[in-house]
Amino acid sequence: MAYTREDYMEAVQAIQAHTSLKPTVALVLGSGLGGLADTFEERVVIPYDAIPNWPKSTVSGHQGQLVIGKIEGQTVVAQQGRAHLYEGYTPQQITFPVRVMHFLGAETIVLTNAAGGLNKSFAVGDVMVINDHIYFTGMAGFNALSGPNDESIGPRFIGMANTYDRQLRQLAVQVAAENSIQIQQGVYACLSGPTFETPAEVRMLRALGADAVGMSTVHEVVVARHAGMRVLAISGITNISVDDIDAYADSDYKAVHEEVLEVGKLIVPRLITVLRGVLRAL
Repeated sequence: MAYTREDYMEAVQAIQAHTSLKPTVALVLGSGLGGLADTFEERVVIPYDAIPNWPKSTVSGHQGQLVIGKIEGQTVVAQQGRAHLYEGYTPQQITFPVRVMHFLGAETIVLTNAAGGLNKSFAVGDVMVINDHIYFTGMAGFNALSGPNDESIGPRFIGMANTYDRQLRQLAVQVAAENSIQIQQGVYACLSGPTFETPAEVRMLRALGADAVGMSTVHEVVVARHAGMRVLAISGITNISVDDIDAYADSDYKAVHEEVLEVGKLIVPRLITVLRGVLRAL
């Protein structure tokens, strides 16, 4: 599905009818992190159903509303819940909110997600700042920029060598250090889901240089860069991916969404601390 500038502006106008606040920072809050938006000052909550063309999340742990307000001195717009490719949406539908938030005034976007750890030095509960990605779904023909291009929104071709803003990454690492939070940096591999990876796939991803794997984020990052936004993305490592099927043959180990949400509860305070610190310093 190809959207026009008019489609984005229709959504912008629907949102602006609810508030006069002008956000400069966009937040995409992944699994379990929606509670951060509940702490905004002067908060305005807009259900996704009230915004034309906005995709609805059907996944547990993802609330379906947009929240605009103030936090740590910044006026922000936050997605409490995102849509995913595996829910049946196209990459263009998934990334519709990013362009709308940009047209609302956001020049910086901060994205979070729950991810499986591939790097053997990682532990469950770690926070990883993404410094690069492998866009497997994009390589397979599901790139968020496929289709007609509107030059008034962004160029037909964009370089991706400096996708994740160096200053924002350094700031996140600094904030984590100041708060005694263990933080990693690494490469995020984007798969379509909803199945978790097989041991063979885990070994392949690790061999290709990925440190963490998940089912979101990169689509939105690509569209954000297309619009010229600064990008910071952070993963919470909620499970360590299984790379040896025999090692778990006699165990009850399961990589399930409920486990991701449960471990996410431990990671959320760390992520919120880092996010607040970054917003405070912007």
